[in-house]
Amino acid sequence: MPALIFDCDGVLADTERDGHLPAFNATFAEFGLPVHWSEEDYAGKLLIGGGKERLTSLLTPEFVQAAGLPVDPAGQQEAVASWHRRKTQIYTDLVASGALPARPGIARIVADAAADGWLLAVASTSAEASVRAVLLYTVGEMLAARFQVFAGDIVAAKKPAPDIYTYALEHLGVTTDEAVVIEDSSNGLRAARAARLRTVVTVSSYTADEDFAGAALVVTSLGEPHGVSTSVLRSPAGVVPRGFVTLDDVLSVLRSPDPEEES
Repeated sequence: MPALIFDCDGVLADTERDGHLPAFNATFAEFGLPVHWSEEDYAGKLLIGGGKERLTSLLTPEFVQAAGLPVDPAGQQEAVASWHRRKTQIYTDLVASGALPARPGIARIVADAAADGWLLAVASTSAEASVRAVLLYTVGEMLAARFQVFAGDIVAAKKPAPDIYTYALEHLGVTTDEAVVIEDSSNGLRAARAARLRTVVTVSSYTADEDFAGAALVVTSLGEPHGVSTSVLRSPAGVVPRGFVTLDDVLSVLRSPDPEEES
């Protein structure tokens, strides 16, 4: 039985700019922290895998002093954990409000994969509560119940390390030749490819200019038959969707030769 493994942020919904960024900034304001990330600032933070890790990157000596934070590492990490819990709550409230609509084609391709008996999973560096909120909102309760969710601190090394994907493969009980990943970022692609997984990339608002060498297929979105049409940006596997990505296209990616094995 094949598996379809989704990243969350930027794949299920374009969450970074309209969800995570305002949630981080609202958290900073609530805690009286002397920081406010612009969209440009946050684009740089996205190179760091994981929300707590992005928050930890603030902890320069100058910031610690300006924010009146503890100087000991344990106290600082306790502060980061507190910020992250509040940020996650703000974010999940945003998702529940309907502020972050699903990306084109997500609910459709999930429904088709479920009907054909595919295993479904999300593999993300975001907090599990955040992932489950987005999943529930984007595909609905019945389809969300079909997913296994691998998220947050379930592995120590975040993307671009392959750990989250190797963990997912082990717990899904599938091999690298039985799973396709859908990602949106270079970090995510690097993680999937390091786990030797064939990968479809659907570029998002923050990732359109990143390097996607190694992806089997790069598209603007999964597209819809009677809505947003997808454009193919790269197709090394030779898969060329016509207007929208179908489950047959995903199956063709799965059956395509791994470029690293052919080189």
